Amino acid sequence: MILLDPLARPVIGHRGNRAFAPENTLPAFLEAVALGADALEFDLRVARCGTLVVMHDATLERTTDGEGEVAARSAAELARLDAGAKFTRDDGQSFPWRGRGVTVSTFDEVVEALPRDLPLIIELKTPAATEPLRAAVRRHGLAHRIIVAGFDPAATRPLRSAGFALGASSRDVIALLPAALLRRRSKPSHVQALCIPTRWHGLPVPIAALARTLRGSGTVIHVWTVNDPAQAAQLWRAGAQGILSDDPATIMAARREAGI
Repeated sequence: MILLDPLARPVIGHRGNRAFAPENTLPAFLEAVALGADALEFDLRVARCGTLVVMHDATLERTTDGEGEVAARSAAELARLDAGAKFTRDDGQSFPWRGRGVTVSTFDEVVEALPRDLPLIIELKTPAATEPLRAAVRRHGLAHRIIVAGFDPAATRPLRSAGFALGASSRDVIALLPAALLRRRSKPSHVQALCIPTRWHGLPVPIAALARTLRGSGTVIHVWTVNDPAQAAQLWRAGAQGILSDDPATIMAARREAGI
Protein backbone atom coordinates (compact mmCIF):
# COMPACT_ATOMS: atom_id res chain seq x y z
CA MET A 1 0.00 0.00 0.00
CA ILE A 2 1.29 3.42 -0.97
CA LEU A 3 0.60 4.84 2.51
CA LEU A 4 3.11 2.41 4.05
CA ASP A 5 5.76 2.62 1.33
CA PRO A 6 8.85 4.47 2.65
CA LEU A 7 9.80 5.40 -0.91
CA ALA A 8 6.40 6.82 -1.88
CA ARG A 9 5.42 10.46 -1.53
CA PRO A 10 1.62 10.32 -1.48
CA VAL A 11 -0.65 13.33 -1.51
CA ILE A 12 -3.62 12.72 0.76
CA GLY A 13 -6.87 14.66 0.61
CA HIS A 14 -7.33 16.04 4.13
CA ARG A 15 -11.04 15.60 4.84
CA GLY A 16 -11.35 15.39 1.06
CA ASN A 17 -10.89 18.37 -1.23
CA ARG A 18 -11.59 20.57 1.77
CA ALA A 19 -10.48 23.87 0.23
CA PHE A 20 -13.25 23.63 -2.36
CA ALA A 21 -16.03 21.50 -0.84
CA PRO A 22 -17.47 20.93 2.65
CA GLU A 23 -15.04 18.89 4.74
CA ASN A 24 -15.66 15.24 5.50
CA THR A 25 -18.53 15.00 3.00
CA LEU A 26 -19.02 12.81 -0.04
CA PRO A 27 -18.66 15.74 -2.49
CA ALA A 28 -15.28 16.64 -0.95
CA PHE A 29 -14.09 13.04 -1.09
CA LEU A 30 -15.26 12.48 -4.66
CA GLU A 31 -13.65 15.73 -5.82
CA ALA A 32 -10.32 14.65 -4.32
CA VAL A 33 -10.61 11.27 -6.04
CA ALA A 34 -11.41 12.93 -9.37
CA LEU A 35 -8.33 15.15 -8.99
CA GLY A 36 -6.15 12.07 -8.57
CA ALA A 37 -5.31 12.22 -4.85
CA ASP A 38 -3.37 9.13 -3.80
CA ALA A 39 -5.45 8.64 -0.63
CA LEU A 40 -8.04 10.27 1.60
CA GLU A 41 -8.12 11.14 5.28
CA PHE A 42 -11.28 11.56 7.34
CA ASP A 43 -12.57 11.55 10.91
CA LEU A 44 -14.98 9.24 12.71
CA ARG A 45 -17.39 9.75 15.57
CA VAL A 46 -20.34 7.71 16.81
CA ALA A 47 -23.98 8.72 16.58
CA ARG A 48 -26.41 8.09 19.42
CA CYS A 49 -27.58 4.89 17.74
CA GLY A 50 -24.02 3.48 17.61
CA THR A 51 -23.48 4.17 13.90
CA LEU A 52 -20.09 5.45 12.74
CA VAL A 53 -20.42 8.89 11.16
CA VAL A 54 -17.85 11.02 9.37
CA MET A 55 -17.36 14.18 11.41
CA HIS A 56 -14.40 16.01 12.89
CA ASP A 57 -15.95 18.10 15.65
CA ALA A 58 -17.77 16.81 18.70
CA THR A 59 -20.44 19.42 18.02
CA LEU A 60 -22.45 20.36 14.93
CA GLU A 61 -22.32 24.14 14.82
CA ARG A 62 -19.12 24.75 12.83
CA THR A 63 -19.92 22.66 9.75
CA THR A 64 -23.71 22.08 9.71
CA ASP A 65 -26.98 23.88 10.31
CA GLY A 66 -27.50 21.78 13.44
CA GLU A 67 -26.69 22.40 17.08
CA GLY A 68 -25.42 20.31 19.96
CA GLU A 69 -23.39 17.14 20.30
CA VAL A 70 -22.90 14.73 17.43
CA ALA A 71 -23.24 11.86 19.90
CA ALA A 72 -26.69 13.13 20.95
CA ARG A 73 -28.17 12.60 17.47
CA SER A 74 -29.02 9.39 15.65
CA ALA A 75 -27.53 8.75 12.23
CA ALA A 76 -30.95 9.39 10.70
CA GLU A 77 -31.18 12.76 12.45
CA LEU A 78 -27.66 13.70 11.35
CA ALA A 79 -28.52 12.79 7.76
CA ARG A 80 -31.25 15.43 7.77
CA LEU A 81 -28.79 18.22 8.56
CA ASP A 82 -27.18 20.43 5.92
CA ALA A 83 -23.46 19.62 6.07
CA GLY A 84 -22.72 22.23 3.41
CA ALA A 85 -24.45 25.07 5.24
CA LYS A 86 -21.34 26.71 6.69
CA PHE A 87 -18.85 26.20 3.86
CA THR A 88 -17.49 29.47 2.48
CA ARG A 89 -14.41 30.50 0.51
CA ASP A 90 -14.89 34.25 0.93
CA ASP A 91 -15.18 34.77 4.70
CA GLY A 92 -18.93 34.36 4.77
CA GLN A 93 -19.94 36.49 1.82
CA SER A 94 -21.33 33.42 0.07
CA PHE A 95 -22.18 29.83 0.93
CA PRO A 96 -22.06 27.92 -2.37
CA TRP A 97 -22.88 24.50 -0.92
CA ARG A 98 -25.81 25.57 1.28
CA GLY A 99 -29.07 23.83 0.42
CA ARG A 100 -27.50 21.43 -2.09
CA GLY A 101 -28.30 18.25 -0.20
CA VAL A 102 -24.88 17.65 1.34
CA THR A 103 -25.36 15.49 4.41
CA VAL A 104 -23.46 14.00 7.33
CA SER A 105 -22.51 10.58 5.95
CA THR A 106 -22.07 7.31 7.73
CA PHE A 107 -18.81 5.43 7.43
CA ASP A 108 -20.55 2.71 5.44
CA GLU A 109 -21.91 5.24 2.94
CA VAL A 110 -18.48 6.77 2.38
CA VAL A 111 -16.70 3.44 1.95
CA GLU A 112 -19.33 2.21 -0.49
CA ALA A 113 -19.10 5.40 -2.58
CA LEU A 114 -15.31 5.43 -2.91
CA PRO A 115 -13.10 3.35 -5.21
CA ARG A 116 -12.51 -0.07 -3.70
CA ASP A 117 -8.73 0.20 -3.92
CA LEU A 118 -8.36 3.73 -2.51
CA PRO A 119 -6.05 3.94 0.55
CA LEU A 120 -7.52 5.68 3.59
CA ILE A 121 -6.28 7.29 6.78
CA ILE A 122 -9.07 7.02 9.32
CA GLU A 123 -8.82 9.15 12.44
CA LEU A 124 -10.77 8.05 15.49
CA LYS A 125 -11.94 11.14 17.35
CA THR A 126 -13.29 9.13 20.27
CA PRO A 127 -12.64 5.72 21.85
CA ALA A 128 -16.35 5.02 21.36
CA ALA A 129 -15.57 4.53 17.65
CA THR A 130 -12.93 1.83 18.20
CA GLU A 131 -15.02 -1.34 18.31
CA PRO A 132 -17.55 -0.22 15.68
CA LEU A 133 -14.62 0.48 13.37
CA ARG A 134 -13.07 -2.92 13.99
CA ALA A 135 -16.36 -4.53 12.92
CA ALA A 136 -16.72 -2.23 9.91
CA VAL A 137 -13.20 -3.00 8.68
CA ARG A 138 -14.04 -6.71 8.69
CA ARG A 139 -17.39 -6.11 7.04
CA HIS A 140 -15.91 -4.08 4.17
CA GLY A 141 -12.60 -5.94 3.86
CA LEU A 142 -10.55 -2.76 4.37
CA ALA A 143 -7.60 -4.02 6.41
CA HIS A 144 -5.12 -3.99 3.51
CA ARG A 145 -5.68 -0.34 2.59
CA ILE A 146 -6.10 1.66 5.77
CA ILE A 147 -4.16 3.36 8.53
CA VAL A 148 -6.21 3.94 11.68
CA ALA A 149 -4.95 6.86 13.74
CA GLY A 150 -6.01 8.88 16.77
CA PHE A 151 -4.47 11.23 19.32
CA ASP A 152 -6.00 9.32 22.22
CA PRO A 153 -4.21 6.01 22.90
CA ALA A 154 -7.45 4.70 24.39
CA ALA A 155 -8.88 4.76 20.86
CA THR A 156 -6.04 2.98 19.07
CA ARG A 157 -4.39 0.74 21.67
CA PRO A 158 -7.16 -1.91 21.54
CA LEU A 159 -6.53 -2.27 17.79
CA ARG A 160 -2.85 -3.25 18.01
CA SER A 161 -3.56 -6.84 16.94
CA ALA A 162 -6.49 -6.09 14.66
CA GLY A 163 -4.62 -6.83 11.43
CA PHE A 164 -4.34 -3.34 9.97
CA ALA A 165 -1.84 -0.48 10.20
CA LEU A 166 -2.01 1.95 13.09
CA GLY A 167 -0.93 5.55 13.41
CA ALA A 168 0.89 6.83 16.48
CA SER A 169 -1.03 8.45 19.31
CA SER A 170 0.24 11.67 20.87
CA ARG A 171 1.85 9.58 23.60
CA ASP A 172 3.64 7.42 21.01
CA VAL A 173 5.09 10.47 19.28
CA ILE A 174 6.26 11.99 22.56
CA ALA A 175 8.02 8.72 23.40
CA LEU A 176 10.04 9.04 20.18
CA LEU A 177 11.23 12.58 20.84
CA PRO A 178 14.24 11.77 23.04
CA ALA A 179 15.70 9.45 20.39
CA ALA A 180 14.95 12.00 17.69
CA LEU A 181 16.62 14.84 19.54
CA LEU A 182 19.64 12.67 20.41
CA ARG A 183 19.93 11.52 16.77
CA ARG A 184 19.38 7.88 17.63
CA ARG A 185 17.49 5.34 15.55
CA SER A 186 14.25 3.89 16.88
CA LYS A 187 11.72 1.34 15.66
CA PRO A 188 8.21 1.70 17.11
CA SER A 189 6.80 -1.66 18.08
CA HIS A 190 3.07 -1.02 17.78
CA VAL A 191 2.59 1.61 15.07
CA GLN A 192 3.36 1.73 11.38
CA ALA A 193 2.86 5.45 10.76
CA LEU A 194 3.14 8.85 12.37
CA CYS A 195 0.29 11.09 11.19
CA ILE A 196 1.45 14.35 12.71
CA PRO A 197 1.07 18.14 12.38
CA THR A 198 3.83 20.60 11.62
CA ARG A 199 3.06 22.33 14.94
CA TRP A 200 1.53 21.06 18.19
CA HIS A 201 0.10 23.50 20.74
CA GLY A 202 2.08 26.27 19.03
CA LEU A 203 5.41 24.45 19.08
CA PRO A 204 7.14 23.15 15.93
CA VAL A 205 7.22 19.37 15.59
CA PRO A 206 10.78 18.20 14.72
CA ILE A 207 9.76 16.32 11.62
CA ALA A 208 13.24 16.06 10.11
CA ALA A 209 14.60 14.66 13.38
CA LEU A 210 11.75 12.16 13.63
CA ALA A 211 12.29 11.10 10.02
CA ARG A 212 15.99 10.55 10.70
CA THR A 213 15.19 8.49 13.80
CA LEU A 214 12.70 6.31 11.90
CA ARG A 215 14.87 5.82 8.81
CA GLY A 216 15.05 2.13 7.97
CA SER A 217 12.41 1.18 10.56
CA GLY A 218 9.56 0.78 8.08
CA THR A 219 7.51 3.39 9.94
CA VAL A 220 6.39 6.27 7.73
CA ILE A 221 5.51 9.90 8.43
CA HIS A 222 2.46 11.68 7.02
CA VAL A 223 2.21 15.39 7.82
CA TRP A 224 -0.85 17.64 8.09
CA THR A 225 -2.19 20.10 7.14
CA VAL A 226 0.01 21.40 4.32
CA ASN A 227 -1.43 23.67 1.63
CA ASP A 228 1.72 25.56 0.65
CA PRO A 229 3.72 23.92 -2.18
CA ALA A 230 7.07 25.18 -0.88
CA GLN A 231 6.37 23.78 2.57
CA ALA A 232 5.37 20.43 1.06
CA ALA A 233 8.62 20.23 -0.90
CA GLN A 234 10.59 21.13 2.23
CA LEU A 235 8.88 18.37 4.22
CA TRP A 236 9.57 15.80 1.51
CA ARG A 237 13.23 16.84 1.52
CA ALA A 238 13.23 16.49 5.32
CA GLY A 239 12.19 12.86 4.99
CA ALA A 240 8.42 12.90 5.34
CA GLN A 241 6.49 10.51 3.14
CA GLY A 242 2.89 11.73 2.86
CA ILE A 243 1.40 15.21 2.75
CA LEU A 244 -2.17 15.72 3.94
CA SER A 245 -3.63 18.75 2.20
CA ASP A 246 -6.93 20.60 1.95
CA ASP A 247 -5.89 21.38 -1.64
CA PRO A 248 -4.48 18.13 -3.02
CA ALA A 249 -4.37 19.38 -6.64
CA THR A 250 -1.93 22.16 -5.72
CA ILE A 251 0.31 19.80 -3.76
CA MET A 252 0.26 17.19 -6.54
CA ALA A 253 1.34 19.90 -8.98
CA ALA A 254 4.18 20.82 -6.62
CA ARG A 255 5.26 17.19 -6.49
CA ARG A 256 5.37 17.00 -10.28
CA GLU A 257 7.34 20.23 -10.54
CA ALA A 258 9.83 19.00 -7.94
CA GLY A 259 10.23 15.70 -9.74
CA ILE A 260 9.44 13.78 -6.57
